[in-house]
Amino acid sequence: MKAFRLDELEAERAANDGAYLRFLRERNMSVGLYALNAGELDPQLPHDQDEVYLVVSGRASLTVGMETTQVGRGSVVHVPAGMPHKFHHITEDLRVMVVFSPPED
Repeated sequence: MKAFRLDELEAERAANDGAYLRFLRERNMSVGLYALNAGELDPQLPHDQDEVYLVVSGRASLTVGMETTQVGRGSVVHVPAGMPHKFHHITEDLRVMVVFSPPED
């Protein structure tokens, strides 16, 4: 078993000066913590893997392809592989758990 604490993951992510911290990689998936602060721009490009986002905290809009939705704590969104997507209009610091399948490189 592997167990993690969100506060410890956030501290590790912040200490490494990165928006993304991958903290688990297994044969069929990987999991990370993605952070964007209020007003920040999301630089990500489409990925080769399917993704599931679980918003841990914050508020923003998320556009996937041509669809846009508002996300906040507890929101869960699937992003198909290869699909353009961006968080935008981030009004509260955003912390998102990201599951990639298959695992990201």
